[in-house]
Amino acid sequence: MKTSNVRKRWETGETAVCAWSSIGNSYVAEVLGWSGVDCVLVDLQHGMTDVGTMIGALQAISSTPASPFVRVPSCDPPTLMKVLDAGAYGVICPMINSAEEASAFVDATRYPPEGSRSFGPARGLLYGGPDYFEHANATIVRLAMIETASGLEAVDAICQVDGLDGIFIGPSDLGLAFGKGSSGDPSDPQIVEAIRHCLATARRHGKHAGIFCPSGKVAARRRDEGFDFVVPGSDVNLLKAAMASEVKETLAR
Repeated sequence: MKTSNVRKRWETGETAVCAWSSIGNSYVAEVLGWSGVDCVLVDLQHGMTDVGTMIGALQAISSTPASPFVRVPSCDPPTLMKVLDAGAYGVICPMINSAEEASAFVDATRYPPEGSRSFGPARGLLYGGPDYFEHANATIVRLAMIETASGLEAVDAICQVDGLDGIFIGPSDLGLAFGKGSSGDPSDPQIVEAIRHCLATARRHGKHAGIFCPSGKVAARRRDEGFDFVVPGSDVNLLKAAMASEVKETLAR
């Protein structure tokens, strides 16, 4: 089975860099895949993407050096299986609030006897190779999002779930959970402590820790703090910022 770039990074103690694609376009996903990142994630939760568009994006990513990842809308077994059958090598599942939910997530993404995923990998075989079934359980990356007060309270139990590779922090939703708006101000003491606690808990249980960052500068800082899966912004935010900068320069007097 084709190897996972993210797992290769982790095996050498390095941090994996993920490109986040929300635009919902295969060409954009392909461009991101050639940017030097370890993986490109198609956002099926908040991105302008449905399953059909996602499949095209995964096909585009497969033509690049990057590994294909997907954030699913929820912990829904049929959707999780569809995403994996389409060739996703990693899955981020949002709104995980308990160890039971994390276990259900893992169960739906592993073949028996470790889980309950049914057989029918379709593109998984095309992308991963003829031995996909034998190695899929160990190759696919599974990250549970910690973004609510309940998830934060249960993070210790979540990080003890067998088969879960780690957690992924959503700072904006943590900000909402604390009643501080969606900005998720990283300097807010409550958010600083929540992020520190999640990272420390993941490390204590031998799990990986990821986080969404507003820029490469912040992603580098998070890497130095100990996060080993970082996202330096999204395609839509980067495009908007770049265009705004060019417009500002154009209109400068």
